[in-house]
Amino acid sequence: MALFFHGSSVLFDSFDLSHALEGDGKAKFGYGVYVAGTYASAAHYAFNKKRPENRDYYVYTVEIPDCTEDNCLSLLKGQPVAESIIRRTEQRLGEAVPDEAKVEGKYFRKYLANRLTGLTKSVGRMIDKASVEGEKAASAFLDSIGVELIRWPHDWGSPEGEMNMAVLDAAKVRIVRIERVELDAKKHQLVPGSQRLVKTF
Repeated sequence: MALFFHGSSVLFDSFDLSHALEGDGKAKFGYGVYVAGTYASAAHYAFNKKRPENRDYYVYTVEIPDCTEDNCLSLLKGQPVAESIIRRTEQRLGEAVPDEAKVEGKYFRKYLANRLTGLTKSVGRMIDKASVEGEKAASAFLDSIGVELIRWPHDWGSPEGEMNMAVLDAAKVRIVRIERVELDAKKHQLVPGSQRLVKTF
């Protein structure tokens, strides 16, 4: 298991994907529980533009499955989808995945999202955009073939640095500790030393 962090302006005891779109309302990196590689990043994400009246901010320290080539879809630019993930996908779908969808995780995820929701367009269009319903379908499919995580860099200019993750099944996120934090009013960054323990599990 790996330790990651989740920021929220809501206090809760377990993750529930029915609330997944209550942040910015998007599934930009896939549909799942989003966690950050560093505490400070999670604290920053605790500010919710849709609920600016919420002035309480929390950082959840969580355990998630370790990321391996077999269970983790990487969205790194230029990194092809792992052969084991392609093989399991093709076995389940009963058809070949187009080459254009294999070259990067982003394209693969979008292709699956559109394919699973019955959209029939050119491959170029199928790897370009997907609906939220499609993203949900893609995440459920990936989880069903053993892909538990989607990962991407916090800073796309430094792909070897901090990684963020989407955990596709909320039941695979175990809360270890919850802390209340303060954020500065201007940039919503963590105020150093402001952490106060709320609860441990």
